[in-house]
Amino acid sequence: MIPGADHLIIAPILIPFLAGALMLLYDERRRRMKLGVALVAAGLMLLAGIALLRRANGGGFAGGSDVGYYLLGNWAVPWGIVLVLDRLSALMVVLNGLLALPVLVYAGAGWHRQGQHFMSLMMFLFMGLNGAFLTGDLFSLFVFFEVLLAASYGLLLHGGGQFRVRAGLHYVAINLAGSVLFLIGVALIYGATGTLSMAHLSQLMVTLDGSHRPLVHAGAALMGLAFLVKAGIWPLSFWLPSAYMASPAPVAAMFAIMTKVGVYILLRLSFLVFGASAGASTGFGGVALAAGGMATMIYGTLGILGSQGLGRMAAHVVLVSSGTLLAVTGIALNAGDGVTMLSGALYYLVSSTLAAGMLFLLFEPMSRDEGGIAAMLALTADAWGLEPGETEEDADPAPGLQLNIPGLMTALSVAYAVAVLALAGLPPLSGFVGKFVILMGGIGDAATGGTVIWAFAAILIVAGFATLIGLMRIGIQTFWANDGEPPPVSVLEAGPVIALSAMLVLLTVQAEDVLRYTRATAETLEMPTLYVEGVLAAPPVAGSGEADP
Repeated sequence: MIPGADHLIIAPILIPFLAGALMLLYDERRRRMKLGVALVAAGLMLLAGIALLRRANGGGFAGGSDVGYYLLGNWAVPWGIVLVLDRLSALMVVLNGLLALPVLVYAGAGWHRQGQHFMSLMMFLFMGLNGAFLTGDLFSLFVFFEVLLAASYGLLLHGGGQFRVRAGLHYVAINLAGSVLFLIGVALIYGATGTLSMAHLSQLMVTLDGSHRPLVHAGAALMGLAFLVKAGIWPLSFWLPSAYMASPAPVAAMFAIMTKVGVYILLRLSFLVFGASAGASTGFGGVALAAGGMATMIYGTLGILGSQGLGRMAAHVVLVSSGTLLAVTGIALNAGDGVTMLSGALYYLVSSTLAAGMLFLLFEPMSRDEGGIAAMLALTADAWGLEPGETEEDADPAPGLQLNIPGLMTALSVAYAVAVLALAGLPPLSGFVGKFVILMGGIGDAATGGTVIWAFAAILIVAGFATLIGLMRIGIQTFWANDGEPPPVSVLEAGPVIALSAMLVLLTVQAEDVLRYTRATAETLEMPTLYVEGVLAAPPVAGSGEADP
């Protein structure tokens, strides 16, 4: 450890890493202990994220700055690896924690028994996500990106089954191809600029000569393509619905934020490297992001209307959300002032991620009465991955909490309605607030008030109505037009869903404060001087024996 450094910045990475490594020391007979360790780690990770967010929002770092730095190895930028904590990365770390804790509780209903090392893989997934949000250079971004992908491969394939294995292999192949593109893009950028530091690269863009600029553009395009695959942009999103639908419910819920990793990185690099201070490269890729985002929204909308089950419909809802954020990024990148649009998009990012995660958690309980349900959790022995001689009663991690309470199904119906309203963008919930601010910012900006913004507004409104129609159809069939006995629901399943719905309500109630935060975040993105100058000037800690390059 580096004496005098701000170690809290690295806590969201270290906590899940240490917890995951610890759980690898125990075999699968200690599942309850692993569940407890995972819940404690997720709670600490969330608390660390909240503390960091408060500091980023209140000038709590050295010199009263809103941006904090952590030099790994205590080497100065651009030679060393640096973690950077600003408002945007703090928001994403907190969002990861808010989704992770309910997901782990839900997994405690039995999903963690489907295969080996479920909880360890979840911890490494959280570590990779937080690392991708906090890193300040392209090399460690690739490392964390591969960590979260490797963990997601194991999680997706948990439980076996022909459909899951087929979808999982497609997922692995697509993401491996994306990793190759990422590496080629990084190599081109490093060859042209001699740096992998995002801040240093941003500084060099203005003075880059004509012979090197096309190489940087080519490298950025290849890297962007890798992240666009992860974000699910059309036509590269053919793998996503099947993979998300085939995943275990808690894994699919975490995949809702994994899609946003691609969006986050594109948002970060677009405004940091190709923003207003990038000289001849200003706005590079913006048109492609806007067009691709709107095409993805249309594709997701058609998928929602054509889906018959909640799992596939939820996957297309994720595509609509991702397409909306990509389109806003592209439009704002070429706008004279896209602060309002970006602030609404960041608010919408939080709302849509929580709501989509809730849909994936609701998928299994809502489809439980469709036949073939023989046990409390409606999972066959193959899906559970039970060992020979182990019964489903043996697999119950907390028998006292596996209660068939009729009122839980009513509570789930209310939570489902909250998710529908939030995703469709209907008042008074958070989805409406986010979409309203996005449209208000776009239409009010003369630079984007032409054909593009009106086309985007039309697609956004139509997508909202399509989401309402599709999800209400499923809700009516499950909750309100079903005269049969309601299926059994575990407290461990209902609790996380209710908690996520409460978060959406709280997000609506605190909309003014959250929008104030997201607006400050958007202003920092539009003017990244504080980020760039702070990272490049971040000094090594004196007296720690650092090397001088």
